[in-house]
Amino acid sequence: MQKIDCNSYEELLEKFTLDVPANFNFAYDVLDAMALATPTATAMIHVDDAGRAATYDFAWFREQSDRLASGLAEQGLAAGDPVMLILYRRVEFWVSMLALHKIGAVPVPSPSLLTGPDIEFRINHAKIRCAIVEDSVDDRVDSVRSECPSLNLCVQVGEAPLRDGWVSYRDVVEQAKPFTPPEPRPGGRDPLLVFFTSGTTGMPKMVSHDHTYPIGHWITGVYWHDLREGDLHLTLADTGWGKAVWGKFYGQWMAKAAIFVWDFRGKFDPQGLLQILSEYKITSFCAPPTVYRFLIRQELENYDLSHLRHCTTAGELLNAGVFLAWKEATGLPIYEGYGQTETCLQIATLPFMEPKPGSIGRPAPGWELALFDDDGALCDVGQEGEICIKVAPKKPVGLFTGYLEEPGRTAAAMPDGYYHTGDKAWMDEDGYFWFLGRTDDLIKSSGYRIGPFEVESALITHPAVMEAAVTGVPDPIRGQAVKATLALAPGYESSDELTKDIQKHVKSVTAPYKYPRIIEYVDELPKTISGKIKRAEIRARDMKKYRK
Repeated sequence: MQKIDCNSYEELLEKFTLDVPANFNFAYDVLDAMALATPTATAMIHVDDAGRAATYDFAWFREQSDRLASGLAEQGLAAGDPVMLILYRRVEFWVSMLALHKIGAVPVPSPSLLTGPDIEFRINHAKIRCAIVEDSVDDRVDSVRSECPSLNLCVQVGEAPLRDGWVSYRDVVEQAKPFTPPEPRPGGRDPLLVFFTSGTTGMPKMVSHDHTYPIGHWITGVYWHDLREGDLHLTLADTGWGKAVWGKFYGQWMAKAAIFVWDFRGKFDPQGLLQILSEYKITSFCAPPTVYRFLIRQELENYDLSHLRHCTTAGELLNAGVFLAWKEATGLPIYEGYGQTETCLQIATLPFMEPKPGSIGRPAPGWELALFDDDGALCDVGQEGEICIKVAPKKPVGLFTGYLEEPGRTAAAMPDGYYHTGDKAWMDEDGYFWFLGRTDDLIKSSGYRIGPFEVESALITHPAVMEAAVTGVPDPIRGQAVKATLALAPGYESSDELTKDIQKHVKSVTAPYKYPRIIEYVDELPKTISGKIKRAEIRARDMKKYRK
């Protein structure tokens, strides 16, 4: 595949094609091919929590993944076997993913914050056969192992003493026989990996992707991240979530860029991140809007960000104030993107498009989208509706194959030739989409329909507000009243005066009818282990409190 040189969105759509090779397998067809063509080219710079840096080339990843693939096969792992990975941002995550791709086993990337019961649920729900986990997590896996009948191979990564019944990752790699790819070679429509969704509105769902999924991220790395050969890209994401393969794996290596990995542990340190960006001369950077909010509060002039060429964001919605503050400080706009665990990049602002602060952009090439209202009618310009993806007669490359072992739920998500995302947006006259929130999150107050993000965007421009979650609570007159749950920035304390000032501020920056009539202050907002706000939990609590 070759990047198309173009100067406009329309030109890209006209020229864009996406070839899907027969029986495509990323590990063989991209990683191994690059290892043969440019064996010593830098594939990754990795910095651990102690600040120790290591550089790995493509030949190293090929050799290590071959060894691990052979060793795991000797342990009895085979095509189709689900494998849980809990590896933080260790380099072993990338080696494990490639090795599992090569033998056709199915990785289930899992976040390091999972508790024992979380792990037990996922192992049993996905029928996990093998777990490859860091030694700081192995006690949690071991504590539930007796309740997980499908789990018969546990691989420990790290230096801690080996637990009974476990095998050492190092031994598996070092003692492996020469690798021979299996016949038939896995790829194409074979299962590639499974993600658990973040579970903001219920128990996590299992999202299954096949081996064509990485090709969809060609758009992510080459166009949205605007990567070029020799670039050094940093996406700040835990390997337990889909954003890791969005931003630090498939598309970046297909673009022939190097991946920068900062395996920090504990609380996020904005000054530490700025030091990393400066010291290692990062050229392309992607992080959620919350991270940019922390960064703009720092003294950015103390850091050399001159090598930074391109900035992107996804995972939640970017407030216009953060966009403008970052651009003023660095000279760089932030290009927003939107997608789900079930998809690749659906909507984005691409480098040759003019960013509109607060907009998620226009449909990515290869994705045909529509907005439908509550009655199933196509929305007009300016009218809010559900984001839907056309899947008939042909699905876009990168769309999930279904919810694993839940065909009814899969069919319900695609009832009419479209995949219904459950997300609301509206489109302006230029074709840009403006996100409103989940369909369940919209508030109906005095005849108005109010998206939580609209109010949250206004709230976090107040200097006292660090984080905000907006929900609707029962109101006998309005039907619902807008309520804000706020976590305050350091140095501020809740008071009636502050509440009035925040309400006045919201009225000044957005339509007055959207201001929160109720404000509650909390030390921290309830979140999923992926860091997403659990509005459903707030709503459930509010229903008990405010129901008349």
